[in-house]
Amino acid sequence: MTTHRTLERLLSGAFVDPDSGRALEVATDRIVIEKSIGNDIPHYLTGYAFSGNVAVVSDPTTHSVLGQAVEHALSGKRRLTSIRLDDHPHADIPTVERVEAASRDCDALIAVGSGTINDICKYVAARSRRPYAVFATAPSMNGYVSTTAAISVHGHKKSLPACAPSVAVFDLGILSAAPKRMIRSGLGDSLCRATAQADWLLAHLLLDTPYRTMPFALLEEDEPDLFDMAGALVSGDSQAMDSLVRTLVLSGFGTAICGSSHPASQGEHLISHFVDMMGDSQWPAAFHGEQVGVTTISMARLQARCLELECPIVKAESIGHSEFSDIFGAELADECWAEYAEKQIDEKQAELLNARLVGSWDAVRNAVAKVAKSAGELEGVLRRAGAPVKADDLGWPPDFYAHAVVSARLIRNRFTFLDFGAAVGVPLT
Repeated sequence: MTTHRTLERLLSGAFVDPDSGRALEVATDRIVIEKSIGNDIPHYLTGYAFSGNVAVVSDPTTHSVLGQAVEHALSGKRRLTSIRLDDHPHADIPTVERVEAASRDCDALIAVGSGTINDICKYVAARSRRPYAVFATAPSMNGYVSTTAAISVHGHKKSLPACAPSVAVFDLGILSAAPKRMIRSGLGDSLCRATAQADWLLAHLLLDTPYRTMPFALLEEDEPDLFDMAGALVSGDSQAMDSLVRTLVLSGFGTAICGSSHPASQGEHLISHFVDMMGDSQWPAAFHGEQVGVTTISMARLQARCLELECPIVKAESIGHSEFSDIFGAELADECWAEYAEKQIDEKQAELLNARLVGSWDAVRNAVAKVAKSAGELEGVLRRAGAPVKADDLGWPPDFYAHAVVSARLIRNRFTFLDFGAAVGVPLT
């Protein structure tokens, strides 16, 4: 198995931040990546705050895959509260409150699952100021060690402050046996590094938004190998799975250190979130990373079109609150408008942006182009793994998807190429 040192250096405090020159620190103390964790489950938690009353949170699937083994291994030495959520639980406030109530007398939480269960537990842990650990059951997303959680609040999907796990455990055998769609989902969630970095860098260069190279330096070692081995991921190759897990973990650490989701969630995630908020529940279910893989390709195409411009001219926006009601309905309109109004480009801002673009556009687009990847290259990575590459592959109607791409920028105060393209007249689809 290829030995990569970035993760080990980060955990030991030996990885130097390229921006500040200081050694980086992370809130998660221990990452376990093994071919099989076997009977060592209690050992991985030794020395951490998991010796009292512990709540183990799972759903029927993750309980059978690993949750039952975790509960059995920890029983007898501590008091356990088994919280089994329904099939396909939702990361929303009612579910958060259910877990809070069921774990009220517990000293710590253990999440057994992937995206949804981990987000629920890390958010509950943050709200109640308790530690938590996670035992992964699928390599489906990059949020295992992040300090944000994707939680739906009254139907509006938000990135909320959360708690990093003290310990995160990854059994490569279990992860390799996960449904292929969940493995492809993890690949899709890893794919967006390029589009997210390009979006964030653009906002920094045009609007002076704070920006760090650190999250992307963490991925430099593992990302190329992951993309090269994409085809082997779904065949049970442990080296490919090890590369995917490291990439997902390091991406999560990048967001955790930054204290926001900026390094890993930009325009591509806004489109995916819009679909989650406004799509038809009768459409085929899709994993988050599957969606992000598809939306990443759309963003890469848009970014390329924008970077081809010679002399872009920004125009002020004239979208009003009433249009938000037409798009989102009365319940979500106010929340989305409050987010969007913070970044809406008025006449004065347009004038300032145009003055900056006159003298710096070539430097801006050259800098962004250096971190971007072509849609063709990204699509090739997904195709080698048999992952979805088009909206049609996910069962999304073309008209709706075009609407999602055009409207996604309205849901959050985050300036991306979706905003830039709309402001300079580049078609978003």
